[in-house]
Amino acid sequence: MTKDELKMLVAEAALAYVVPGSVVGVGTGTTVNCFIDALAGMKDQIRGAISSSERSSDRLRAHGILVLDGNSVSSIPV
Repeated sequence: MTKDELKMLVAEAALAYVVPGSVVGVGTGTTVNCFIDALAGMKDQIRGAISSSERSSDRLRAHGILVLDGNSVSSIPV
């Protein structure tokens, strides 16, 4: 299995921790890119995301996921 395949498996496994109806905190990096791509499949089940970088924010927006300002959210479950 390649590194990229492993990263995608990790990203897909992380979806199990996403709380429906919540805001998701998203970091930055190649594995996070895989997570964002996987998260797009359940974007209608979350309120949106808070991102640690413009790069991740751009990727979230490209998938139609609302990017929220961290100051506007009281909590992030995961």
